[in-house]
Amino acid sequence: MDFLDYAFMQRALLAAVLVGITAPAVGIYLVQRRQALMGDGIGHVAMTGVGLGFLLTWSPVWMATLVSVLGAVLMELIRWYGKTRGDIALAMLFYGGMAGGVMFINLAPTGSNANLTSYLFGSLSTVSESDVTAICVLAAFVVLVTLGLRRQLFAVSQDEEFARVTGLPVRVLNLLTAVTAAVTVTVAMRVVGLLLVSALMVVPVAAAQQITRSFAATFVIAVAIGVSVTIGGTVTSYYQDVPPGATIVLLTIGAFIALTALAAPLARRRARARAAADGATDPGDCTIPGSRRAADEVGV
Repeated sequence: MDFLDYAFMQRALLAAVLVGITAPAVGIYLVQRRQALMGDGIGHVAMTGVGLGFLLTWSPVWMATLVSVLGAVLMELIRWYGKTRGDIALAMLFYGGMAGGVMFINLAPTGSNANLTSYLFGSLSTVSESDVTAICVLAAFVVLVTLGLRRQLFAVSQDEEFARVTGLPVRVLNLLTAVTAAVTVTVAMRVVGLLLVSALMVVPVAAAQQITRSFAATFVIAVAIGVSVTIGGTVTSYYQDVPPGATIVLLTIGAFIALTALAAPLARRRARARAAADGATDPGDCTIPGSRRAADEVGV
């Protein structure tokens, strides 16, 4: 535990824990909406914010947050109104974000490609006190939204038309999801990096889904996986001198493989238990086939 003697590791671990909580917390809604790669697109746009931060001598984290939020709102507008040309507009937005980031950081008097690399792939030693403050504030916003509005966000993620019929403000909730995803990207970029943050938003959720049947259980296990791999990757990076972002993502994929291997025998055990329970049920008891599983799946 000697790594805790260093201030930069204390900051890095705090940032890692917050990333491990926020990324899967937002990712679960993106997976439900079939927008698993949205975080990757926002990460490309955030590069322009990082470059502008160096060019204007302002905090790259806060500037990246501002640009990412604007980019996320624009992505939602394109999704609503883009129709057949929407994919082209999104491609230009993503690639323009990357190009803008490289251009602005090279125009900045104190910027260089080395600075950009630390934001693209994460860096332990460059997490400053101001970065930690920004990450804490942004993470609090993400947790507040993803937990406080979990029922509404779940309903919209599952079926927009049904949510609209029930009176939910679907477009407002979609925008809020996009903005929350953008904030999460900037929370994670100092630890995981902009190019790898999408994996931490999606893979823990996919891993948790291998062994769970309800939304609530998936949420809890995905966050537990996220916190475990971010802490494990950060500590491994310190001792082995390897990139933290890549280490965290590889550990996440390892967790997915392990839970996938566990899922098959677990499913067989559940099937045997269900068969035994059905055999012991009074034949006069009438149930709708699959109703128990459906109820489990919609539990929030």
